[in-house]
Amino acid sequence: MERSEIISKIDDFLIDEFEVEQSEISAEANLKETLDLDSLDYVDLVVAIESNFGIKLVGEDFVNIHTFNDFYTLIDTKLNA
Repeated sequence: MERSEIISKIDDFLIDEFEVEQSEISAEANLKETLDLDSLDYVDLVVAIESNFGIKLVGEDFVNIHTFNDFYTLIDTKLNA
């Protein structure tokens, strides 16, 4: 899957699941702050990734995730590993 497809798919479910506006999502925006994530939201995010991409994420995967770009790169790397 191409990176642009990954980004589009992620953005689509983030907009639906976290009720965020498309205009708030940008590569350099802070993921946690933009989506207003708490610990339960991370669980929802992991479930959404698993159902949309068929890959598993664990807590350690999020240690260095700050921006949307970091998150896109994580998913891209896991999908194409």
